[in-house]
Amino acid sequence: LIASPIAYYLMDGWLQDFAYKIKISWWVFALTGGLAMIITLLTIGFQSVKSAMANPIKSLRTE
Repeated sequence: LIASPIAYYLMDGWLQDFAYKIKISWWVFALTGGLAMIITLLTIGFQSVKSAMANPIKSLRTE
């Protein structure tokens, strides 16, 4: 969240040096943030379900 405006400012300045100038849209940052959030939630959800379904006796035997 904090890095998005900084990245926008730096990328905009970098892209202005090219002969064919393009603008960066806000939806690029929203899309990448949303995809990162989805990947994070899927990973945490998978690990949570996996540990909830595990047999506690197996975990206690290895400790």
